[in-house]
Amino acid sequence: MSASGSGAPNVPGNSSTTGSGEANVLKKAFPHVDLDGHNLPPSPAPSSPHAGRRYALATELVYTDSNDQYNASSVPIYQSATFKQSSGGGGGEYDYTRSGNPTRTHLERHLAKIMSAQRALVVSSGMAALDVITRLLRPGDEVITGDDLYGGSHRLLKYLSTNGGIIVHHVDTTQPEKVSEVVNSKTAMVLLETPTNPLIKIADIPRIAALAHEANPNCLVAVDNTMLSPLLLNPLELGADIVYESGTKFLSGHHDLMAGVIAVNDSALGERLYFPINASGCGLSPFDSWLLMRGVKTLKVRMDQQQSNAQRIAEFLESHGFKVRYPGLRSHPQYELHHSMARGSGAVLSFETGDVEMSERIVESAKLWAISVSFGCVNSLISMPCRMSHASIDAKTRAERAMPEDLIRLCVGIEDADDLIDDLRRALVQAGAVNVTLDGFHAANASVDSQAAPAA
Repeated sequence: MSASGSGAPNVPGNSSTTGSGEANVLKKAFPHVDLDGHNLPPSPAPSSPHAGRRYALATELVYTDSNDQYNASSVPIYQSATFKQSSGGGGGEYDYTRSGNPTRTHLERHLAKIMSAQRALVVSSGMAALDVITRLLRPGDEVITGDDLYGGSHRLLKYLSTNGGIIVHHVDTTQPEKVSEVVNSKTAMVLLETPTNPLIKIADIPRIAALAHEANPNCLVAVDNTMLSPLLLNPLELGADIVYESGTKFLSGHHDLMAGVIAVNDSALGERLYFPINASGCGLSPFDSWLLMRGVKTLKVRMDQQQSNAQRIAEFLESHGFKVRYPGLRSHPQYELHHSMARGSGAVLSFETGDVEMSERIVESAKLWAISVSFGCVNSLISMPCRMSHASIDAKTRAERAMPEDLIRLCVGIEDADDLIDDLRRALVQAGAVNVTLDGFHAANASVDSQAAPAA
């Protein structure tokens, strides 16, 4: 792509173009096709094995094939804004990092492989990814999305509906019939989260995608997969057209970078998404691309530990009378639906105390649990979404969507599960959230039925 940022390939010149320069220009005009037939930007180090064999996902996360000239074990960081050209007509594989960078391309190919996609694109944040996707919309288009939505996503859609002429319908996506009531031939996009954040609702991706495509074959179904990551869910295999997620979360795992990922199986759609990335300059930087590549390789070992911890903590809270929202619990109303699509339950859960001030005391009493927004990090986090990550949604709208103000969200890390539970137990007692008896303790605001059988 040209340094001018037009995104259009250069064309061969006349008498001023040498034979080698013309060949380079033609090579640029017709994108390189990799070993698996992916029509992607060029890369000095293809991610997929030369033989084209597909390994188990745990192996694919780690394994990258490289033809780096020095056989570096880790993909090099091409920390350069520009690339020298071999002729006056340009035509090199890269010219300006806003348009493309070898380190970023290597990451994109690796992510496409693990996300079961033909093409992946990486940008500067998860919200930048959603912004790029919504640039496909035009005034008058209709969008259907959930009534339990990440605060940043809600804010962007609110802006588009107010200033961009986009009509947004918020419905309960746990009920496909609610989607049926509003989907029509003008529905240009369906945006889904599953599990939702922070109420942990589950959307039936295959059914909703079928409804949307039946009403409008050109409708794009986009799924935010941040809560589960490619390790646990592949929305593209369930009927979605676009999958996106915040690379800041589980993919990175260390909260030392911000990134967004978009993946598609339609090459033409991929080009449409690439254009605003190149035009606006929101592509991920070389160093952050390298950091994210490093984080992705440890996704499985991190997620395995985080899920195991989350399951134990969810069971601990539920056994003591708290209302817990976590798809790993059989009490979750959509337990079967979730596990029909996903390979695990994730590491984010939420619970209610029945009292906002009590929830505040619990959050502030925890020691190992850091008070912070976001999730997916190796260390455990605790927060009150209505006061932090979802504060951009006004109180009236939160009430209409039945989002409890006392809700506490736990984003579980890789620490020792017993230590996390002990710290949470101490915070619950210190905050006065439980009634302590000789038989153990139980949630102070639990229902009469649940108080009948206190757990130790």
